[in-house]
Amino acid sequence: MSTAEAGPRGRYRAQVQTEIKQYAWEQIAASGVSALSLKAIAKQLGMSGPALYRYYASRDELITALIRDAYRSLADTVREAYRKGVDVAGLARVIREWARSDPQRYLLIYGTPIPGYQAPDDTTAISVEIMTVVIDTYRRDGVVPSGRRFETHLDSHRQWAGDPTAPASALRQALAFWTRVHGVLSLELAGHFAGMGFDPALLFADEVEDLTRR
Repeated sequence: MSTAEAGPRGRYRAQVQTEIKQYAWEQIAASGVSALSLKAIAKQLGMSGPALYRYYASRDELITALIRDAYRSLADTVREAYRKGVDVAGLARVIREWARSDPQRYLLIYGTPIPGYQAPDDTTAISVEIMTVVIDTYRRDGVVPSGRRFETHLDSHRQWAGDPTAPASALRQALAFWTRVHGVLSLELAGHFAGMGFDPALLFADEVEDLTRR
């Protein structure tokens, strides 16, 4: 970090960027990410549009900053849970608590893709960190071998896993965890269970029990 970045100007810039992101989250909560407007945020901050573009050069750059923050928050949360010895079922509950604490943040990274937006590679790298924790948790807690056909396929397609030495059985279980946990969460937080007359928390608990059955 340069002296300028660490000095008063750098601190002021970071403060303004934080305020911009706060207003952006408020917009997303009210109207969804498709309605995100830098001009509206500039007005709320009492600055001109061109002035705001000195902090974020485009709407996509702001969205990327929000996505990075969301992924980083979840990655730090699951890594801390793993460090504390949380098992697979506990890890699923940690992810659900994180998602429900801020549904818009969750849906920004795991909901409907944003039309015309392409996330940079470094956001995918943070997502891999999260999957690595899931794989490590299965390796630490023991894995029930299953899905042999898919495990064989995974042997030659494991570059996404963060740890290419992980056994295919652990990768298979981690993928099952990932798809089923996020499947329930995405449907729940997007409101697709509304009016069905059951408690999504119980469905989630059943999925987790099935995933951790020995």
